[in-house]
Amino acid sequence: MKRILFFFSLCSLAAAGMAANGSLWYAGPATEWTEALPLGNSRLGAMVYGGTTNEELQLNEETVWGGSPHTNHNPKALGVLSEVRRLVFEGRNAEAQALIDANFLTPRHGMPYQTVGSLLLRFDGHDKVANYRRSLDLERAVATTIYKVGDVTYRREAFASFADDVIIVRLTADRAGALSFRASFKSPMPEAATRKAGKTLRLTGHGTDHEGVPFAIRFEARLAVKRTDGNMRITDEEIAVTNATEATLYISIGTNFTNYKRVDGDARRRASDKLERALKSDYAAALAAHVADYREQYDRVRIDLDGDVPPSDSIPTDLRLKRFRETNDPTLCALLFDYGRYLLISSSQPGGQPANLQGIWNNMTSAPWDGKYTVNINLEMNYWPSEVTNLTETGEPLFAMLEELSVAGRLTAREMYGANGWVMHHNTDIWRSTGAVDNAFYGMWPNGGAWLCQHLWQHYLYTGDKRFLAQYYPVMRGAADFFLDFLVEHPEYHWLVTVPSMSPEQGPRSADVSIVAGSTMDNQIAFDILANTLLAAKVLGTERQSYVDSLRRALDRLPPMRIGRYNQLQEWLEDADDPTNQHRHVSHLYGLYPSCQISPYKHPALFQAAKKSLLYRGDMATGWSIGWKVNLWARLLDGNHAYRIIANLIADRTYPNLFDAHPPFQIDGNFGYTAGVAEMLLQSHDEAVHLLPALPDTWATGSVRGLMARGGFEVDMVWTDGQLDSAVIRSRLGGNLRLRSYVPLRGEGLTAVGEGSANPNPLFVTMPIKQPLVSPDINPELPILYKVYEYDVATRAGESYRVERG
Repeated sequence: MKRILFFFSLCSLAAAGMAANGSLWYAGPATEWTEALPLGNSRLGAMVYGGTTNEELQLNEETVWGGSPHTNHNPKALGVLSEVRRLVFEGRNAEAQALIDANFLTPRHGMPYQTVGSLLLRFDGHDKVANYRRSLDLERAVATTIYKVGDVTYRREAFASFADDVIIVRLTADRAGALSFRASFKSPMPEAATRKAGKTLRLTGHGTDHEGVPFAIRFEARLAVKRTDGNMRITDEEIAVTNATEATLYISIGTNFTNYKRVDGDARRRASDKLERALKSDYAAALAAHVADYREQYDRVRIDLDGDVPPSDSIPTDLRLKRFRETNDPTLCALLFDYGRYLLISSSQPGGQPANLQGIWNNMTSAPWDGKYTVNINLEMNYWPSEVTNLTETGEPLFAMLEELSVAGRLTAREMYGANGWVMHHNTDIWRSTGAVDNAFYGMWPNGGAWLCQHLWQHYLYTGDKRFLAQYYPVMRGAADFFLDFLVEHPEYHWLVTVPSMSPEQGPRSADVSIVAGSTMDNQIAFDILANTLLAAKVLGTERQSYVDSLRRALDRLPPMRIGRYNQLQEWLEDADDPTNQHRHVSHLYGLYPSCQISPYKHPALFQAAKKSLLYRGDMATGWSIGWKVNLWARLLDGNHAYRIIANLIADRTYPNLFDAHPPFQIDGNFGYTAGVAEMLLQSHDEAVHLLPALPDTWATGSVRGLMARGGFEVDMVWTDGQLDSAVIRSRLGGNLRLRSYVPLRGEGLTAVGEGSANPNPLFVTMPIKQPLVSPDINPELPILYKVYEYDVATRAGESYRVERG
């Protein structure tokens, strides 16, 4: 292949008139997948390389997975469960772990998310180009490639249409008849084949067998080309267009997936029907419809972080990444925040599958960790931005998955543990498998379903939607039922504990043994599912009092959190933490974030202990772990430390296309970052709407519009010199609005609140936790906190309220 030469000047790039604000842009094509630009409409995904002689759009469809409907739990577990528990309680944890390995697992560890293949475009004679630029416009969800060959300017626009559910690529030349290209498919999937089908090119193939589970998914992709002039020839291998001025490509993909139990759809019919409908619209109308649908969600939030940096349109995005340690470019922080929202919109919409470890973008038949759903942090992190960044619809695929898991997991709970309700462990897939996978060290963790249920309760707190709560209450209740049966009394402490389980992916005393009883994270998750189900039962008023009482009794017997000899929040019941341990998982801090159990005002010693634990863990980690730490430092009200974590993420854990680097790519770090920035600017978990709770010095001046707080409050803010200037709060539901601020506020209807006064708004309710137990070897530390001012406003639904710095 000839080496492609790129000649450009920054001046000519700036003059090209392509959008820079809210855009990623580059001065050369992608040479690796993590340089390509992602497009998606939730169901379909494409990675656009922007090549000149050879262009590639790598394609995905959200239901192309290996395997087929199956279960992966082992009924033999029930026969040894009592023995495993006895061994754990006797301190023979390694023996317990070996027994789990022999009896709790199956050969089926989850099915892989897979690629469809790629659309390839060949442009002969485009090896020497000038004025090259490729970009991704986040405000329109359109990828553009533009360059000159001789005196002809070529332009390509691509988008995954939210309106037409196809991928559309527009190719133009600014000289009549100068556009010629060949389009073909390639695919690594089994029995992949192309064939002419009328006026289209058709690609067919299927998923793979995996771990003894035969494939079931079949897919079909269709390519059609509309042109205004020139000639077109279609063979079984390609579509060739010559001497045209413009052409529009339409790519449609269908599969036979119906649901996690059935694979009886018509892939060919689905692909051809969507293509036929899309071809009825001209390009301008299709683009306008796509942009309108996309912006209805994207435009709800705007962020502006001012800074003394060069204009973003003068420096390619990959160079801005490389220079971030020098520039501390706040506009790049804002761009990465917007990018996280873009990715969530593009990978998770109602009626589809939830975003997996790859979102929807994957070029492999066997992605890292199979690209499936890991639920001991990663899937949950994907949806942290959903409510707070005003994208509540994006959570619907997760909620629908939870309903399905609550059905599949009932058999697992009964056959593995002899328990009522439902359970899932630390992984699932499109077939909703709920058994333990990998091995005991990583997989013996039956808390995935309970953690995911927190998203149901939080959605209710943000929206006040009682119909939603009634619909999903059985899912929450089923997860709580499992814990009511699975919790057993600890013979030494006499608390109710989970056993066997772990603190994800490590143990207290051995690099090889993780199995314990009652890890801190388990206790916190048990508290949440029992407490949230109890609160939901009260809201709905339809539950038997005896059941509510059983929840309360179990809550009363859970272990309290413990502060250990290093002033740390203990990760296990025993004071076994190693202050030099910098493990990527910070599981015992679940109670700080994403849960709401650790408050600086109600439990300052616990708050400080959590801070100590996070300090011990360090500031570097895998990409997703750094994303979690941004949120944790925001909850610790330390904006400057949160920003230090952000700097690590941007400078060291971000690929050129702004994908998060574990490494390898995992999308959860992108979503964790976006949620973390929102958490730095707005918090509402601790009985009040806290304005600018963790603003770093680097973002001294800025504004944000459209963030959401619990209680249905939408918040706009402007700040200068690190202090709030003004805020406008729109009340969707009415009810009491409690504001918390580091500066005094003034505004109509504000009433100062006395210390310790409970917020009467039921959407800010919190359940009391036990006082922590403190090591006798220490005097517990307390945090140094800024003074806060609190005010109540009685709001009415649909009205706005403005406050200013007093």
